[in-house]
Amino acid sequence: MEFTHKMRVYRLSKSKYRGDIEGVGAKLYGGRWNFEGTPCIYTSSSRALAVLEFAVHSALELIPRALHMTTYEIDASQFLKFDEPDLPGNWKKMPAPVSTKKFGTRYLNNKELAGICVPSILVPEEYNYLINPESLQMRLVTVIDTTDFVFDTRLEE
Repeated sequence: MEFTHKMRVYRLSKSKYRGDIEGVGAKLYGGRWNFEGTPCIYTSSSRALAVLEFAVHSALELIPRALHMTTYEIDASQFLKFDEPDLPGNWKKMPAPVSTKKFGTRYLNNKELAGICVPSILVPEEYNYLINPESLQMRLVTVIDTTDFVFDTRLEE
């Protein structure tokens, strides 16, 4: 019998990217943990962290009012989890250093892994789950729900 650890992870995105299972944005533009050309779906362990991660990467005055929160169900046992001591020493540096891109891309290119789990820079005790859309384990990743999300502009005040 195979052990699974199902959990839900969350992603706040522009409506046109709701329910993404291809990692289009990260493939086109790269991210902290991947080079351009490597698809990745950046998700968070909670809705609140997903909102923070979205906000920190957006100019607040330009955030569209209407967004979507996508809920994914994953098998966390198929993700490699890393803690701060496992990561490159400059992993929090802005802009994202090449070392983190190399680190994440190496694992995201492994088709056997569903993805990796890394601490959030914003709340290091919380984790982001980076889903590998090209993984042989993608059958274990399910979009559970996509819901409208209106960004609360009080953060701008």
